Amino acid sequence: MPDIDTTISAEPGSVHELVLTQLDDDQAQDVVSIPLEGKSSIADFMVVASGRSTRQVAAMAHKLAEKLKKAGEPSPRIEGLPAADWVLIDAGDVVVHLFRPEVRSFYNLERMWGFGEDGEKQSAVGTA
Repeated sequence: MPDIDTTISAEPGSVHELVLTQLDDDQAQDVVSIPLEGKSSIADFMVVASGRSTRQVAAMAHKLAEKLKKAGEPSPRIEGLPAADWVLIDAGDVVVHLFRPEVRSFYNLERMWGFGEDGEKQSAVGTA
């Protein structure tokens, strides 16, 4: 089960914290949080995670959307649910990508976004 790494901390009460907590509760695998502030205007964070199957990916997306609504956030836009190989959840300040492992390794979004100027990967959650 993933453990939260304190190298990048989510602000308490933020959408970012809610997303990371819910993904941890749903046993998402290899959760990575990439700070986008100053790099892109699309969001402040991009969170990338894997599920073991299309069923788990779809369930994680549904639960995250429900949790965001219960927290009073606007309804997130969700793309990719029918196939659930890659589901995109736009939660405003946080964009979440949920993948099956094979699809994630093919697109490798972390490589495109995950390396800062110092060349080190920015990870919020690692594997235990």
